[in-house]
Amino acid sequence: MSNSVYLIFSIVLISAVSTLPPIFATDHIVGANKGWNPGLNYTLWAKNHTFYVGDFISFRYQKNQYNVFEVNKTGYDNCTIEGAVGNWSSGKDFILLKEAKRYYFICGNGQCFSGMKVSVVVHHLPPPPSSSPMHLSQNSTAAEIPRPGIRALTVSLALIWFGSWGF
Repeated sequence: MSNSVYLIFSIVLISAVSTLPPIFATDHIVGANKGWNPGLNYTLWAKNHTFYVGDFISFRYQKNQYNVFEVNKTGYDNCTIEGAVGNWSSGKDFILLKEAKRYYFICGNGQCFSGMKVSVVVHHLPPPPSSSPMHLSQNSTAAEIPRPGIRALTVSLALIWFGSWGF
């Protein structure tokens, strides 16, 4: 095949992929603009959000003052970090919600007893809509982040294709 045939094929492939609807992940900022601090009702905050596999939950707080531990239900109920499955302390922690299940997060320095704990239920992704224009979330505490998917894979393959033919 000639180089022009590969070029035309690649352009058609990229054009086809660009018509696919984008898929989005949401970054749920715990406590919104008040962050991860004692005295807030995180149960109410969580009830106002829908979490899906691939979304992020992020905790914003004063570094060296607070932290975040992912625990089981017993750790959540009793405010203990024994058997924790994860811990973070950067002050800007982004945690990927990898599977559909209930997650439990607490502050491990004793502030759990002051309400610094949140439990969220993560659902499987709903089927994609027929048309999904890019937009910002209506909820000011959540930002949508593009998820890598078939579009990114196809563009990457097209770039490799171009690169292998010296374009």
